[in-house]
Amino acid sequence: MTKTSIRLQELRRKIYIKAKAEPTHRFWGMYVHVWKMKTLCEAYKLVKANGGAPGIDGETFAQIEQRGREGFLQDIQASLKGGTYQPMRNRIKEIPKGNGKTRTLGISSIRDRVVQAALKLIIEPVFEADFQEGSYGYRPKRTAHQAIKRVAQAVVDQKTKVIDLDLRAYFDTVKHSILLEKVAKRINDDRVMHLLKQMLKVSGKMGIPQGSVLSPLMSNIYLNEVDKMLERAKEVTRSKGRYNHLEYARWADDVVILVNRHPQNDRLGEKVNRRLREELGKLQVEINEEKTKYLNLDKGETFGFLGFEYRKIKTRTGKWGVLYQPKKEAKKKLMEKIKEVFRCYVSQPLTKVRDVINPILKGWVNYFRVGNSGRTFADVKRWLELKIRRHLMRAKKKKGYGWKIWSTRGLFANYNIYSDFKVTSWKVPPAR
Repeated sequence: MTKTSIRLQELRRKIYIKAKAEPTHRFWGMYVHVWKMKTLCEAYKLVKANGGAPGIDGETFAQIEQRGREGFLQDIQASLKGGTYQPMRNRIKEIPKGNGKTRTLGISSIRDRVVQAALKLIIEPVFEADFQEGSYGYRPKRTAHQAIKRVAQAVVDQKTKVIDLDLRAYFDTVKHSILLEKVAKRINDDRVMHLLKQMLKVSGKMGIPQGSVLSPLMSNIYLNEVDKMLERAKEVTRSKGRYNHLEYARWADDVVILVNRHPQNDRLGEKVNRRLREELGKLQVEINEEKTKYLNLDKGETFGFLGFEYRKIKTRTGKWGVLYQPKKEAKKKLMEKIKEVFRCYVSQPLTKVRDVINPILKGWVNYFRVGNSGRTFADVKRWLELKIRRHLMRAKKKKGYGWKIWSTRGLFANYNIYSDFKVTSWKVPPAR
């Protein structure tokens, strides 16, 4: 789970064990652990490590450290302990999504982020014990790569009828009353519930602000019944005690469901789709019908999940397999970002360009380092090399790309530009 101090980690472990052993137990006496200094110190470390811009009060980590972190945390502790804590309004920032659309982020003050992180540290183990295997988003010891590989394995196992689900404005439409009711099924502490309600109401009458410390946990709690329904469907379709005819993976509001290709499972897909709509209806979550897709990979159709595009292929050995690689949009977005850096630093030394693009390249490559990304990586590296060569030749006020001046290896090595464009060796096993 989240890496914490030994004593706090032991507390979280005990809470998790209790929650796992007693699925209907309601926890009380939780609030006192939220305002304990060891919890607040750990929360501050986590928030600072995550970085992020200041909230509406404009206060930065540097200012807090200069004034004194201990006094900052003591003030928070006093307000929580005395019941006077009031969260500030979020600072709203619009992030471009592409196609002219934006995603709204609600940026809390550092003070409020620390309180959210403290609350999360204490209540997360309770709900982590309830979450399902197919849920991956922002959970301890779970990664996007695990979800990506789970979906790839399902395709190999001939689950080629796909429901690529899109939820309409999910984070903006979460109903606070429904969410609080779900939390209250496991938390029997009025002060914890009041604190959580305060945090939710800051963002308005409904919705959970994307970018907040608590939003990933809250979004998983909200959709947990959907996950449970899908897990039950898996068990019902299990044959011979081991093989099931359905698989799914969810990362926050990104959900994909895969059903076995055999014609006898046509009704299974219809039933799951109907039950899915029933569960989402209870939550008052709308399906975006325009973007939700019902696909058949046996017909050459493809779908996207967590930035990857999946398609069914025949391997060199003649067996059916899966090809999954970065979506074209992901590659295009990276190139646009790198191109903008070169444009902004057109008259600057390459070393300054390098210092900006290296973290961008490293983060992007590390994420897409699985599957069949080799060809995409080769395209990106070749394109990047040309951008670097043109930048250097412009500095010399010459045309061309300087092929006789620098070798490819020397170019990346001499200027210490990120060049580790290698795919990990993990491969999806062949079909059974």
